[in-house]
Amino acid sequence: MFSPYYAWSGRRAPEDHCAINVALYGGGARWSMTERGAGALARSTNSFAVGPSALHWDGQGLDIDIDEICAPLPRRLIGRVRLDAETLNRQSFELESQGRHFWRPIAPLARVSVEMKHPAIQWRGHAYFDTNRGDEPLEAGFSSWHWSRARLREGTRVFYESENRRGGQTALSLIFTESGEWVERPAPGVVPLPQTLWRLPRLTRSERPARVLETLEDAPFYARSRIAHRVDGEDAISMHESLDLDRFANPVVKAMLPFRMPRARGPAVREEDGRKP
Repeated sequence: MFSPYYAWSGRRAPEDHCAINVALYGGGARWSMTERGAGALARSTNSFAVGPSALHWDGQGLDIDIDEICAPLPRRLIGRVRLDAETLNRQSFELESQGRHFWRPIAPLARVSVEMKHPAIQWRGHAYFDTNRGDEPLEAGFSSWHWSRARLREGTRVFYESENRRGGQTALSLIFTESGEWVERPAPGVVPLPQTLWRLPRLTRSERPARVLETLEDAPFYARSRIAHRVDGEDAISMHESLDLDRFANPVVKAMLPFRMPRARGPAVREEDGRKP
């Protein structure tokens, strides 16, 4: 959905503009998001492969095999991620009133194990797995949004705020419990966070002033951060995202994206990989 090549093509043939984005933070930080054409795409009911990397869903969890070259510095990124769902959610949430954009937290509570060969790092911990879908470009439906999720004692707490292009706002305040249920819960007040180096506005919900622990991604139109705030009477550490789609729609910003999102002309997925549908 952020592909400049797809936008420049007139948004035709989406299968010709696929990528698997991988971002590692901390020691051994890496980034890859190489777009490939339809010849490198293979998919079935439970699997999705783009070039040498692939995802496979087995009903209770997701295996992600990663074999990529980073950008802008060309370094190898190879390893496997296993996500095991603790709960599965089948509810999709409408993000605006026209029925064109939906969000589904597939596994709001999950566990993850990461085994990387390049770089040689590994860890285990809590995880979260969601998806967005829509019938039009994101920038046609929204001008901006802010999202966060935290693992609390009771479950996973999610806030989703958006400024809708056709007027109005969306404000979701949800808790996904360990029993597999989800409940709407009153949200605490809006609390501003410091702007990024690109002067991107950030905000969250909190019962007291919040702070940014670490800015993981700082782009002209997007920021991903770890924040500390207080939610439901509990001190929480949230993964937080802010997105400015007015900035993303700017042609100058789109022209910057290929530096971190190259387009490959590599071969199709190999038959012996066992990923043909």
